[in-house]
Amino acid sequence: MHNYIVNASIQILPVVQDKHPYEWVDEAIAIIQQSSVKHEVGAFSTTLEGTYDEVTKVIHAVNEYLLQKGCAEWISNVQLQIRSAGDITGDEKTSKFK
Repeated sequence: MHNYIVNASIQILPVVQDKHPYEWVDEAIAIIQQSSVKHEVGAFSTTLEGTYDEVTKVIHAVNEYLLQKGCAEWISNVQLQIRSAGDITGDEKTSKFK
C-alpha cells in the first residue's frame, strides 16, 4: 500500500456481561492513545489518521488486546478511506464545519 495519509474510524462494541462495556472501550481507547497515530475520540467511534500501515497496525493492536485480555466477544466496526493518489485528512472533510 502507498504511504499517503488515510482516514479510519473504529468502534468497539463489546458483547459481554463480565463488566460494563465502557470499561472495555476505555481500554481500547488507551491502546489507541499509546500509538503515534493522530486520533480523535468521539461519542460513537474514534477516528484515526496516518499511513495505511500505521492505521491498520493500531486497529490490529486494539483487537489483539481485547483477545489477549479475555473479552469474550465484541464487534469491531471499521471504516477506512483511502485515496490512491494522495492524502485524505479529516480536516479536509470537516474544516468547513468548524
